[in-house]
Amino acid sequence: MEERLQKILSAHGLCSRRTAEGWLAAGRVTVNGRRASVGDKANPERADIRVDGKPLKAVRKRTYLMLNKPRGYVTTLSDEKGRKTVADLVTGCGVRVWPVGRLDLDSEGLLLLTDDGALTQRLIHPSHEVEKEYLVWVTGEVDKALPILKGPMELDGIPLSPARVEQLGENLLSVTIHEGRNRQVRRMCALAGLQVTRLRRIREGGLALGPLKPGRWRPLTAAEVSLLKGSGDGV
Repeated sequence: MEERLQKILSAHGLCSRRTAEGWLAAGRVTVNGRRASVGDKANPERADIRVDGKPLKAVRKRTYLMLNKPRGYVTTLSDEKGRKTVADLVTGCGVRVWPVGRLDLDSEGLLLLTDDGALTQRLIHPSHEVEKEYLVWVTGEVDKALPILKGPMELDGIPLSPARVEQLGENLLSVTIHEGRNRQVRRMCALAGLQVTRLRRIREGGLALGPLKPGRWRPLTAAEVSLLKGSGDGV
């Protein structure tokens, strides 16, 4: 079955689809000896697909991890400022994986990492509306802030999809969103007059953080991977 080349390269774990488009535009990809272009398709089981003259290797078994990210780590594979990264926490998994989405330096909780480019794109693309639930500890007048957080809001002049917000304690909120704009929950709270003192992601789609300790990771089960790849279940 023929597929777009950028999807094939991503599925082989070489790069993201966007990066693959750049490689295609730069003439780095060939199919059966011919230079390929953005939008071209091929059958990965039959075609001789090469990048910089090197043939694609067979797709190996993919790796899917759940990490309980602690505060003080940046969600990147390397950092020019020399800060600790989430990559430092998963070196024991034995393969190169990358984070799916982001948690900022001061945030903690559930973070998925994988070497599956196709699944990464599916989870981070806004059209799939993958829910993310956070526990948010705040200071300020919560009673006045709740109607604002539950109502229409904008960031940088762009309307946000409505969030689900519940008050769990005097200064503790549950906030569920599915867009994942930069520091979205913190900025929403600031617009409502609240200051976030702690933020922890506890759920993404149908996956819950559970008892996993901060700084520890575990492989996803086959059922969890199937849930992420499914079309329903809020994922």
